[in-house]
Amino acid sequence: MTSNVPIRDAATVIVLRDQATDPKVLMGQRGKTAVFMPGKFVFPGGAIDQNDHQVPVHGLPADTTAQLNEESLIPAHAIAAAAVRELWEETGQILGQHGEWTDAPQGWRGFAKSGHVPFAPFEFFFRAVTPEGRPRRFDARFLLLEAEHLQSDIDDFSLAEDELSHLQWVPLHSVRQFNLPFITKVVLAELEDRVANGPAGRAVPFFRNDDEDRLVSRIGGAWPG
Repeated sequence: MTSNVPIRDAATVIVLRDQATDPKVLMGQRGKTAVFMPGKFVFPGGAIDQNDHQVPVHGLPADTTAQLNEESLIPAHAIAAAAVRELWEETGQILGQHGEWTDAPQGWRGFAKSGHVPFAPFEFFFRAVTPEGRPRRFDARFLLLEAEHLQSDIDDFSLAEDELSHLQWVPLHSVRQFNLPFITKVVLAELEDRVANGPAGRAVPFFRNDDEDRLVSRIGGAWPG
């Protein structure tokens, strides 16, 4: 029975570039034989590992920290660390600042060898729980990042692992031509609004999937209307 599938905490990264001219987001395609969302185009991300709790994270904004800690038992720094790690693993992109890191835990040693320590100027953008009936379930925090913060060549994905293929910068105006999960379409609609209207006064949508109505609330405020 898939209803007994445990919910794992996860972090997803929405990397946005060329916001003022031709906004694009970084996406890749999951393998067609993958257990979870096969063949879908997704943002980089994945489950939070225990070692992510041990990782010092620099540059996480205070408001992002407060929002991530609301209604969550997972500390904000662990969520941010997982986002940095998953971005590195799945795209080869470095979100960090130069620094020596000699005691990096397992799962982080490749990142440490790049000569960086994690730097996480994220905006908490969206939260969603995978609905029942799926082979895997996640409580995913979507973190928004401007590409200018990356320390690597944003068009070079040669260091990426093989979990995502066809890594590319997808223009927002054409992204719906791709094979997208439902929740990604919802997040993209929020992103289009964010690009058009800015972040001022924005509360974070929480797509709970914990009842028949797929209850949506907003962290830091109620859903308007």
